[in-house]
Amino acid sequence: MEIKLYEDRYRDDLIFMVLEAKDALGRIPRINDDLLDIKGCYFDRGDLFWIAVDENDRVVGCVGFTTIEGSFEAFVHRLYVKASLKRRGLGSALLETAEGAMRERGVAVSRVHLGEPKEQWFESYSFYPKHGYTEYAPRYMMKRL
Repeated sequence: MEIKLYEDRYRDDLIFMVLEAKDALGRIPRINDDLLDIKGCYFDRGDLFWIAVDENDRVVGCVGFTTIEGSFEAFVHRLYVKASLKRRGLGSALLETAEGAMRERGVAVSRVHLGEPKEQWFESYSFYPKHGYTEYAPRYMMKRL
């Protein structure tokens, strides 16, 4: 697997992977608006978004972050891994990539917003604490970088 910055040529494959990932979790697949315009929602704001691609150059994971204006904090967004590749370290590698870039930019606190009901987001509520995140409000976790 290779983790690299997002390029527009991967747009459709990224959207397909995210929809598949949501379906595998039993959620109604729908696409978030930011995934339709990653350049505008991330890069044009000075934030970043990565994809993980396999040996066939297919998108198998993604993550991005947006900084919180006027602070030294950022939110992690859209951390998804293709269902058949979970629990192999790819999600951890994506999160570490985003956190490393945040540190380089002076971000001191990483935050993540989780979905509800909690039972449908059990993977997220398990994944983030393993990486040092703690819940600070309902559906929100944070980590000091």
